[in-house]
Amino acid sequence: MNGRILIVEDEQRLASLLADYLRNAGYEPHCLADGSEVVEWVRAHDPELILLDLMLPGQDGMSVCRELRRFSDVPIVMVTARVEEIDRLLGLELGADDYICKPFSPREVVARVKAILRRARRSEPVPGSARGLAVDEAAYRASLDGQDLGLTPVEFRLLATLASRPGRVFSRDQLLDRLYDDHRVVTDRTVDTHVKNLRRKLAAVRPDDELIRSVYGVGYRLEALD
Repeated sequence: MNGRILIVEDEQRLASLLADYLRNAGYEPHCLADGSEVVEWVRAHDPELILLDLMLPGQDGMSVCRELRRFSDVPIVMVTARVEEIDRLLGLELGADDYICKPFSPREVVARVKAILRRARRSEPVPGSARGLAVDEAAYRASLDGQDLGLTPVEFRLLATLASRPGRVFSRDQLLDRLYDDHRVVTDRTVDTHVKNLRRKLAAVRPDDELIRSVYGVGYRLEALD
């Protein structure tokens, strides 16, 4: 792990304060003040976590988060003074991992960062990390408890995405981005149909377990397999 934390905040004093606390906690902070610089920086430097302000010059935090989730699963903590419930739900649906409202204690931010990174490190995508589930990306084949699931290519990509981070909720938009190689235009309810078919095939092997859970208004997650 590189310990690199990206702070995207246009209030210079606040950014410097957060950087100082994170540095004292053993992390390597880097600050950006313009939202339009974030995607390129993340591609080049691969941070472990991003603290992302909502109101930014250049590009707002919501659109930055949406763009990052097209290619990266880096944990994102949204930091903002906008406390309306709709903003909170929208931020999490776009793929944010947590939400901190201003004003806040820098110590609280450091504690949240530590907790999120602990969870992320426990659920890193490694072969065989979900017990009983084997996902062979080279062969486009998946099996559960040694039984081949007989998945279609789209079902395989859906399962591989969910299995890459067991316990993490993926929104329908995130899943759609990964299902079709040709980027065809489909509705988000298409995901529901594929999830239904995938659940049926998983249940044929484990009829007593609900391995894919719905999170109302957000999306789906794969339960950690025992």
